Amino acid sequence: MNPESILSGGCLCGAVRYKVQGPAVQTTLCHCEDCRRASGAPVVAWTFFRSGALSWEKGSAKLVVFAERERSFCGDCGTPLMFYDPGIPEWFEINTNTLDDPEVHAPSDECWTEDRLPWGLSAGGIPSFHREAPLPDVL
Repeated sequence: MNPESILSGGCLCGAVRYKVQGPAVQTTLCHCEDCRRASGAPVVAWTFFRSGALSWEKGSAKLVVFAERERSFCGDCGTPLMFYDPGIPEWFEINTNTLDDPEVHAPSDECWTEDRLPWGLSAGGIPSFHREAPLPDVL
């Protein structure tokens, strides 16, 4: 991907659109209970970008701060869009499936695997990390 690339995406209903100055750093599958509950899904794919790379192009996302972490959602349809942990200020995460071209952002690992639901599937063939594992080298 071109380092100067601009990626775009948005919510289900189209009320919120965003642009992200690339490149994407990595994509991870998160099994943590917070992500599962916030999304209503058994696992969430997140694509990491450098802080400051996001701009809201249409509408505005609703920001919710919970457990000192920020999550942005569409206030109309509820689509989870962005996650930011101030404990890791150099990165933020976009919900991969809200990107216009999510298929090019295959996950390179899965994290918080101790929270995986007993019936949840593993991606298999990619590294898996528990909650206390050090961040991957790319981050």
